[in-house]
Amino acid sequence: MSLVTKRSTMTFFSDPTDHMSHRVRIVLAEKGVTVDIVDCDADDIPEEVSEINPYNNLPTLLDRDLVLYEPNIMMEYLDERFPHPPLLPVYPVARANARMFLHRIEKEWTPLIRTIEAAKRNNKRSPSATKELKEQLVAVAPIFEEMPYFMSEEFSLVDCTVAPILWRLPHLGVELPPKQTRGLQDYQYRMFNRDAFQASLSEPEREMPRS
Repeated sequence: MSLVTKRSTMTFFSDPTDHMSHRVRIVLAEKGVTVDIVDCDADDIPEEVSEINPYNNLPTLLDRDLVLYEPNIMMEYLDERFPHPPLLPVYPVARANARMFLHRIEKEWTPLIRTIEAAKRNNKRSPSATKELKEQLVAVAPIFEEMPYFMSEEFSLVDCTVAPILWRLPHLGVELPPKQTRGLQDYQYRMFNRDAFQASLSEPEREMPRS
């Protein structure tokens, strides 16, 4: 019998240390979804994931016979499957802008994070990637002074994506200058104190340095 048929509830195979898994856990918590979260080691992925995911990677979301293995698709699926509260704007232009923000994060911030994390695993540093990520965050910091959420009056999937990155900054060795990033730091405080954000944290994430 296929392992897929043994799961009767939604299951999320999650890397408890990775920001890509974390963003989906925030969506699950915001929606109050009943889900079985299975923490997995990215270097020792369970056979169950290998069977259902052709890329054999994390995160992987299993909802009955549906298998998803791309985090942004998971987030949009969950937003449509559980429409309250909505995490994407209703209007097409605003929705397209939100998707573009997500795309820019994937193109600009995520590769830098991957570079820094790869260096850390080898007990090395990546000063150029660390410096570039810091500079990019300082450059966008003023926009966090304009609205309560990322370019929006409402909490969205973009915030679900940004917050896990900001939570990891001390772990990544990125120290933001307080005077230039006051709005961004206020934003962090609001995000980190949301009930859903706190509920989304894995034990390894709770143990990450905060300063």
